[in-house]
Amino acid sequence: MDVLTENFSTYGEGFLGTVELTVYASILALVLGFVMASFRVAPVGSFRVFGTVWVTVLRNTPLTLLFFAVLLGLPRFGLVLPFKVFAVLALGCYTSAFICEALRSGINTVPKGQGEAARSLGMTFSQTLSQVILPQAFRSVIPPVGSNIIALAKNSAIAGAFSVTELLGTYRTLNELGYSIIWTFVWIAVGYLIITLTISALFNFLEKRWGVAR
Repeated sequence: MDVLTENFSTYGEGFLGTVELTVYASILALVLGFVMASFRVAPVGSFRVFGTVWVTVLRNTPLTLLFFAVLLGLPRFGLVLPFKVFAVLALGCYTSAFICEALRSGINTVPKGQGEAARSLGMTFSQTLSQVILPQAFRSVIPPVGSNIIALAKNSAIAGAFSVTELLGTYRTLNELGYSIIWTFVWIAVGYLIITLTISALFNFLEKRWGVAR
């Protein structure tokens, strides 16, 4: 218990760093996931190809390698930003591929007749997707999207290896101060548990409110 009470500010800084990474990367992942899912079902072939390549490359690239590519590769091309921003980009882009597939699977559950009826009324593809298809698909994809956001929160631990302040990285400071490594990791685990349970509670609420009745 002493390791927590005597280093509460250190844990708090790491905890807030992980929360920030999770929130910002989740927003980016949801936006990109929606865009890529739209591309994958678009009637324009080039959009479908772009969406397919995006998902295929990111889903099959180790997240650590993506961190190296973003945090160490982009500055070589003149794009210099704080490491936390690069970490958000890496986490958000990586997770967007999984959210895209979750959304696409939800879109595929909507009967084709819904889209055909919308088009017969003169609605464009974007109108059909945003006003008819996605509202119905959203109800069935709440659980998998929630699982992906929880995975994102845990994956944010990789950012600590690239000088980004986050929860797991606090163990290095506390270990150097001579605290028990076991209790250090116990309180780190408790911090991640708080974050993931909060996300789970949020998506459970969304599922009960708007999810498909079982």
